[in-house]
This record gives sequence, C-alpha cells and structure tokens, in this order.
Amino acid sequence: MKKYKCVATGGTFDILHLGHLDLLKKSFEVGSFVVIGLTSDSFARSTLNKDLRNSFESRYENLRNFIRDNIKSTSYEISKLEEEFGPLMFSDNIDCLVVSSETSIKGEKINNIRADKGLLPIEIVLVNMRLAQDGNPISSTRIRHKEIDPTGKVLS
Repeated sequence: MKKYKCVATGGTFDILHLGHLDLLKKSFEVGSFVVIGLTSDSFARSTLNKDLRNSFESRYENLRNFIRDNIKSTSYEISKLEEEFGPLMFSDNIDCLVVSSETSIKGEKINNIRADKGLLPIEIVLVNMRLAQDGNPISSTRIRHKEIDPTGKVLS
C-alpha cells in the first residue's frame, strides 16, 4: 500500500491525542519513510502563538514513544522546525505532505513556493480532523483547557 518513498508531516505535538494518531497513521500508511517536523519552542510560541505545556525535548520523547506504542515503525526521523515549512522548501526527496483539514491550505502555499524555487510540486494527502464527543475537533488547546480528554471525551 506504500505509495510514496518519503512523506512529510508536522506539528507541535504538545499534548498527543487521537487526531495526532490519525495524522501519523496516514503518514506511515502512504509513505515508506516519514519525516516529522516538530516545531521548536521558540517557533511555536513566537510565530504560532502556542501556549505549550511541554518543552521541545519532552514533546520529542513523547512523540517517539507514541510512534513506538501506536505505529510500531522505525522508518522515520523527527526534525526540528524553526520555520513554517522546514525541509519541504529545498528537498527534492520528499514526495508527499500529509496534512490535517485544518492545515490543508499550507500544502498549496508550499507548492507555490517550491515552484518559484524550480522544484517539483509534492502530493498533498488530507486527513480529516478527528471530532470529539461534542462534534468539534479534538485539539491540544481544548485538552489544555480541560474541555475534553485526549480521546475526545467531553469533560464536565
């Protein structure tokens, strides 16, 4: 079922939840090798305005353990993202980008920038947002605010 040689995906991965699992499962399903961009603390805070619970080092280790426990693959690398698109802007080794429906607009933006640099476009694979029990998307922000748990169960 592997369609692409090298797939990229990315995120902050602050509080891991079922939406992250969907994104990662799809990435490993369609790619023989997965490059996961993990936002640095400074990029997440200053550019993305994220209120982080965990440091980069903790998020890195949590992500590695999450992949080990749920995906059971070693065909990946985690790279630190200091800017929005990381290696996608200069690499011709990445065939595909796996994004959530929330971040799908970035795929089009990436391909426009790649075209300006003389690089071939990459395929975009879309993963729908996992919905919580209340019908709204599961997110680390909602979990941090104690609206839901990582499985999407609404907390009272």
